[in-house]
Parts: sequence; structure tokens; C-alpha cells
Amino acid sequence: MPSVAPAQTRITQRICERIKSQIASGSLGPGACLPSTRSLAAEWGVSRTTVTAAYEQLIAEEYLETRQGARARVARGLGPPPTLDRRGSSDGGPDRLSAYGQRLADFGPPPAADRAGMMADFRYGDLSPGDFPGLAWRKAIGAALLRRHGRLRYGDPRGSPDLRLALQGYLWRARGLRCDPEQIVVVNGSQQGLDLCARLLLDPGDRAVMENPGYNLARQVFIACGAELVPIPVDEEGMRTDSLPPARLAYVTPSHQFPLGSVMSAARRRDLLAWAQDTGAYVVEDDYDSEYRFDIAPIPPLQVLDRAARVIYLGTVSKTLSPTLRLGYLVVPVALSEVFAGAKRLADRHTPGLEQEALAELIGSGAYERHVRRVRRRNGERRAALLAALSATLGDAATVTGADAGLHVVVWLNRLQKAQEDALVAHALAAGIGVYPINPLYASAPAEARPGMAGLVMGYASLDERSIDRGVRALGEVLATFPEGEGAGHGPDRRRSQEPPLARAD
Repeated sequence: MPSVAPAQTRITQRICERIKSQIASGSLGPGACLPSTRSLAAEWGVSRTTVTAAYEQLIAEEYLETRQGARARVARGLGPPPTLDRRGSSDGGPDRLSAYGQRLADFGPPPAADRAGMMADFRYGDLSPGDFPGLAWRKAIGAALLRRHGRLRYGDPRGSPDLRLALQGYLWRARGLRCDPEQIVVVNGSQQGLDLCARLLLDPGDRAVMENPGYNLARQVFIACGAELVPIPVDEEGMRTDSLPPARLAYVTPSHQFPLGSVMSAARRRDLLAWAQDTGAYVVEDDYDSEYRFDIAPIPPLQVLDRAARVIYLGTVSKTLSPTLRLGYLVVPVALSEVFAGAKRLADRHTPGLEQEALAELIGSGAYERHVRRVRRRNGERRAALLAALSATLGDAATVTGADAGLHVVVWLNRLQKAQEDALVAHALAAGIGVYPINPLYASAPAEARPGMAGLVMGYASLDERSIDRGVRALGEVLATFPEGEGAGHGPDRRRSQEPPLARAD
């Protein structure tokens, strides 16, 4: 290519981009002749040398072709690409996905809303940033950074040995759970733990059972893996175990059923473990918020009762420290330890080491358990404020369930039909209140599995008492604008509390 000055080089690049754009748009089709170097130079007001340099560059990139004595032409086979939508496919969907990817795409994106500047957002799962033990965590991070390592290298996929040893002691003290450190696999939050369980224990077409209603992201994990998901009704004793079908896996939240809050009775725990042993199924026990008990004593996990090594215990610090840390853990039967370690290695090698070492320091120093006691008291105060506000504002128009433990309650609105849930949520959002319907947590069938009235899942751990009170009073004003639904039906058949006027289930 003839040498050109820097300014001419920039013009050459602009000419190339212009011609490429015309080819891409179809203005210059395959085989179309380009202007002569003389005429194009005159059009651009540059020398023929500059245009010749542009043509030679496009010939080198195979956009143009030429032969002796003829003008340059657009290369054969070039033309405008097919029209793509924003997802990158000409038919409106992702291109060439696996069956897993297609099942995942079918879920669609999660609902999004602008929640900045709201008066009160009762989103469950959120925590208050003021509750995070910033000074203790900074000290633990500093201690972890000061430890000298011979080299920076990949670690054990099960997780930091120090953290697994610390978790072994903590689980024994807090939950009465005995295990060896080799049975513990540190994961990036409980969601990765569920994903590993689904991938390792389910083949497409295998049957899995889970509570109905239940944790929606667990439902999606199992469906994405191709499982046939069987919803099992929940009542005041937890998941019904009287007619469990044969399955490869069961997913349960026995210590605090999500979202209804019931505790699985001792008889049903025995029935579930016997079913698992008889059918060869594994039980995934999600103990997502066991640190928060207010009016009841701690409930021993299923894993403590398991004598046949069928239970996989899933825990997390998302409800005690922060969901942003992405720190959770599995306690797996000894026979599954190696395969879970192998799956974790393939997924992401291991969970980030600095955070693991900091958590180990926090647990080992006793700071973690002191923090848990503090936030349990703090959230107990928030819970009391929410129950008082609901009682004062809604009275017998609402029935509250699941308030004895955890960081959320379910509020059944006795005078509104379930079909009015979405409209209520939209009106509340317009008034600056974030509330969340219970309907998405139910499987689509059977429809009779849920009560006929509207229900809301209300979290309180991210709010102060003043915001809770203001939010509930504003919600009451929104509810007052709704006509009372006909045939809403009665709430869950549960014993009433002795705290009138608000009916609260045990």
C-alpha cells in the first residue's frame, strides 16, 4: 500500500468504513462496481493515492475484488446480514440452545420495577445495611490478608479447610448437626448448592417433589434440569407426606416452610426420611433462616435424624450477614463428597478464598455468633412493629401466618380475591410501597392448592420501625380503595392466636 500521511490515514479509514456500511445495508450488492479512484477522490476532495489505499485495504479484507483493467467490485457472497432482534436471532429467539438452555429461556426475565425512593419496600430476602457487622468483617478481612501463603494457587473445591472446620463447630453448637469437614462443600450461596444438587442427582425425566407453595428459584432449577416436578401441598404441619410418589429427590424447608412458615411435624419428618430410604431418593433440606426463632425453640434439622445418609443439608449466611457475599454451604453424605467436590471444581474451581477465610475468622473468634444474637434481637423488634402495625391498620381484614420465625410473614387479605393481587401490588407501588404477591410461589396446578383470597409475602429485615409503620398505614389506605371481593373464601385452616384483633396462625 502506498505510504500516506497520518491525516490521510484517518481519511482512508473513513472511506473504508463508509463502503463497508453501504455493503452491510445492501446499497452496494455483491458484484456491484465501485466508483473509479478518480471520481471517488473528487467526491471526497482527497488525492487518488488516498482512495487507492482504501480500495487496497478493502481488497485485502476481501470486501472487494478486482482484476486487471477493471474497476473494483463488491466481493461475491457479501450482502446485508439477516435481521436480528435484540436477542441475536432472526426468528425472534435464541439460536441453537441446548435443551437445558431452551428450558431456561422459557422462564423469561424476572419482573423488574423502579423501586428507588419508595416509602417502604417489604421485599423479602433483603437485609438492612446497618445490620452488617462492618468493623468485625473489616478486622476479619485484615486478619485473612495478613496470613502468609507460599503461593497464590487454586484451592480445594470443597472450600477453605479453616472455614469448613469452623462451620463444623458452628453447626454442632447452633443446630446439633454432626459432620466431618470433608462432608462440607462451600458454595456461592444456596442457589449454587441447589444447582449442584439438581445436576448431580437428576436426569431429564426424573421425578422430583417439592412443597407447594415453595421457593420459585428452586422450582426453576429442577425444571431447567428436565425434571418432572410434582408439587406437594403444605399445611400447618409442613409438607404432606401421606401420599408421596416415588421420586429421585425431594426439596423441603422443614424448619420454616417457605413461604407459609409452618414447621414440619416430627411424624412427617420420620415419614419423609422413611420414604427417602425406601425409594432411594435424596432429600435436600434448605435451612435458609434457622438463626431466627422468636416464639418457638430451635427445630433440629432433618439431617440430625437421618440414619440412612439420604439428607443433603443446605445453609447460607445470606440471612445473617449479607446476600451480596454469596457464601453458603452443603453438608452432603460421605458417599457424595467426592462427586460434589468434582462438580464444584468444574463449575468455578472454588468459592473466592478471601471471603471464606474472613468468615472462618469471624466464626472462630466468636464474633459471628455475637452478631447473630444481635440481629436476632433487632429483627425481633422489627417483627413486633410489623405485627402491631398490621393489627392496628387491618384488624380482622388480615390473617398473618409464619410470624414465629424467619424474616418475613404471609398476610392473607380476607376481603380480597386472589385475582386482585396484581392490581393491589401495582396500586401499592404507585403509592410508594413495595409488596409482593404470593401467587408466583404456587405451582400453576393444581389451582385449588391455594386459598381464594389475596396474599402478600412481606419481609421486614431491611426496614426500621418507623418505615414499617408508615408503609403498613399506606398499604391500608390503598386497600381501602379496593371493592371487597366476593367469594374470597376463608384463610388457611389454622388455630388463631390470642392476640386480637389480628388473627395470627401458629
